[in-house]
Amino acid sequence: MKFPTRILLLYLTLGSAGSLHAAEPERVIFDTDITGDVDDVLALAMLHTLEDRGKCELLAVTISKENPLAAPFTDAVNTFYGRPDLPIGISKTAPHRDSKYLKLAEQKDGDALRYPRDIGVSAEPEEAVSLLRKTLAAQPDGSVTIIQVGLATNLADLLSSKGDDHSPLDGPALIRKKVKQASVMAGSLETINDNNRYLEANVKNHVPSMQQLAAEWPNDVPIVWSGFEIGIAVPYPRESIANDFDYVEHHPVKEAYLLHSGPNHDRPTWDLTSVLYAVLPERDYFGFSSPGRVTVEDDGFTRYQPAKEGRDRFLTMTDEQAARVREALVQLVVQPPKQLP
Repeated sequence: MKFPTRILLLYLTLGSAGSLHAAEPERVIFDTDITGDVDDVLALAMLHTLEDRGKCELLAVTISKENPLAAPFTDAVNTFYGRPDLPIGISKTAPHRDSKYLKLAEQKDGDALRYPRDIGVSAEPEEAVSLLRKTLAAQPDGSVTIIQVGLATNLADLLSSKGDDHSPLDGPALIRKKVKQASVMAGSLETINDNNRYLEANVKNHVPSMQQLAAEWPNDVPIVWSGFEIGIAVPYPRESIANDFDYVEHHPVKEAYLLHSGPNHDRPTWDLTSVLYAVLPERDYFGFSSPGRVTVEDDGFTRYQPAKEGRDRFLTMTDEQAARVREALVQLVVQPPKQLP
C-alpha cells in the first residue's frame, strides 16, 4: 500500500518514534467540544498519531457540549485509530450543539457501521467530571497535561467537585496534586483585524465556566493559552484534505472536514495548536508572552495583564514559526494509524 509522500516525510520532520533519546510520553486528558467545528476532529487525530509515535499517552476524552452523537462519533474515531477502549466522558449539564459531521457515527455501508464503535451499541460513556477525577487520581503526581479546546464547563465542574470514591481531595486540590499544566484554546490575547476586544467563541458561548476556570484554577499549575489569533494564522490546507487520506476508502477526518467546511476552505487550526504545544513543547514551534494573569470579563473578553509570578502565558508565533507549525500539523493529522482498519 502506497502512502502519500507528505506522510512519509513525517519521520524526517518530527523524528522517529523509536528514538533512543525519547522523552517520557506526555500524559494527556483531552477536553473537547467536538460537535460544531471540525478542528476538534483534526486535533483528536493528532493525539492518536502522536501516541503512535510514543510522544503522548491519551488517558481520556471528555466532551463539553451536549449532542447524543458526540460520544459515539468520538468512540468511532478512537476505534479507527486503534484505541476502542479509550474512556470517554460527557456532561449532563453542558449546552447542546448541533453538528454537520457527527452523523458519520451512524453512517452504514450495507448493514454494518462504516466506522465501528461500542458507545451507543454495547456501551455508554461515563460522566465527565467523574471520569476526570478517576483519571487524575490514578496518575503520578504532577504528571498530567489537560488540553482544553472547547467550553470550560467540564473543568469548571471539576473545580467545583468534592472528594469522592476516586479521591478524598476536592477539585482544586486534586488539580494541584496531579496536573502539570493546562493547554487551553480560548480567548483572543492579541488584536484581531483591528479589533482590540474580539470575543472568541469558546469563551463567549459559556462565559461563566471560563470565568471560573480563569479565577479558580490553582495559581501553581500553569495555563498556556492559545488564542484565536494563533489558529487563524495557520489555516489547514484544503489540498491535504483532497490528497492525503486516500490510503483508505473512508476516513473519518476527511469526511468530517468535508461535511463541515467543504472542499474549498482552509480551516483555521485553533485546537490543533493547543495539542502541538502541549505534546511537543520543546520544539520551539511557538513563542510565549511574559508571565501574567488572564481574566474573563462579563461579555466574554479575555484580558491579559503581566505579573511577575503570573500563572498564565499565551502563545505567540512568528511567520517562520507559522510555516513550521502548519507543516507539522499536516504531517501529524495525515499520519495513518499503526494498523489500518
